[in-house]
Amino acid sequence: MLFAIFCTDKEDHLDVRLDNRSGHLAHLKSIGDKLMFAGPTLGDDGETMNGSLIVVDMNNRADVEAFAAEDPYKQHGLFENVVIRPWNKVLG
Repeated sequence: MLFAIFCTDKEDHLDVRLDNRSGHLAHLKSIGDKLMFAGPTLGDDGETMNGSLIVVDMNNRADVEAFAAEDPYKQHGLFENVVIRPWNKVLG
């Protein structure tokens, strides 16, 4: 089942994002083909990273919650909130 993980960064935490980016990317890559796509969300300027959108294919919500909790960004306090929703790909 596909799940979308919507993460919103805390304000003024860009340094936390940058300091932990390599660990975050390694974490995403660690699930191999279960990762459908991922990338930062951006501010209105189209450049400033302010969150993350990650779509994964996992068996159940508990697996997704565990994966999200292990993200170095989450562990180092980057996110203001994390929302996980089942997602249905219809087009594209």
